[in-house]
Amino acid sequence: MTFTIIGTGNIAWFFSSRIVAAGHKCKGVFGRNADAVKKLAEGLLVEKYGSIGDANNVKADVCFLAVSDAAIADVAAQLSFEKTVLVHTAGAMSIDSIAAAAQDRAVLWPVYSILRHNAPNHRNIPTAWEASSPIAKRYVLEMAHAITDVLFEAQYEQRKWLHLSAVIGNNFINHLMAICEKICAENNLPFSTIMPIITQTFDRIKTASPQTTQTGPAIRHDENTIQQQVNLLSNHVEWRHIYEAITASIERR
Repeated sequence: MTFTIIGTGNIAWFFSSRIVAAGHKCKGVFGRNADAVKKLAEGLLVEKYGSIGDANNVKADVCFLAVSDAAIADVAAQLSFEKTVLVHTAGAMSIDSIAAAAQDRAVLWPVYSILRHNAPNHRNIPTAWEASSPIAKRYVLEMAHAITDVLFEAQYEQRKWLHLSAVIGNNFINHLMAICEKICAENNLPFSTIMPIITQTFDRIKTASPQTTQTGPAIRHDENTIQQQVNLLSNHVEWRHIYEAITASIERR
């Protein structure tokens, strides 16, 4: 099958590289940043590249719209496809957000944190799909099988909740780890000393519900320790607010 791709970020690099490696042909790379577009095109050995509107002039089975959520509507407004299946890659955006650009459209969203320079080398990436028509379903699944072995259908109403869960479970947790790292650095402590308990946390939830493995002062309603730790965060107001909100949530569970 043939495809084009609009976008030059982490998902664009990951998707296009895997799809090309599976034997599909990329017929063009398009986007707003000319240098980034050229770099991705060269990486895929594609001769055709250019601005977003140029994608309309290339015949392909699928066009991937791999841009930020905020840019999807604006980019889609510049597109018009009659036979190409248009696929966006955003978990929190409706399939109808690209309805004006193509009759046959789909969504392909990996429930995974993708970084171009640290991309996963395995195929166990849970990936949600949605399609507006039988042909869109056939084409998006054909492309999806080049990326992962773990596929499941999820409509927008499901997908937006899954996206919220992913934000909390990945982005928020990573931010909490960054706070831990800064606390250790400010107090001349090696961050490595808490790595075992972090690892233990994630090992436990592989076999048991997080509801049953909660420990710490909040679950014990240890108000003396909680207040002491709130006081320690007096110079970091945002961190204190995070601590107090999560503590209150644990206490109310």
